[in-house]
Amino acid sequence: MLKWAFIFLLIAIVAGIFGFGGVEEAAATIAQWLFGIFLVLFIGALVIGLMLGAKLMS
Repeated sequence: MLKWAFIFLLIAIVAGIFGFGGVEEAAATIAQWLFGIFLVLFIGALVIGLMLGAKLMS
């Protein structure tokens, strides 16, 4: 999912360079949403992993 966020970020940058305003805004918005979803899933997995790891070690 993070891969797709970076792909849409690159599309937004290229579209911005060539002056395609609508495409740039849409790609940047998609990249932001995907990165936010990835970040939430990562933090959730990290918290669950830390809680399960603490139980396994004790």
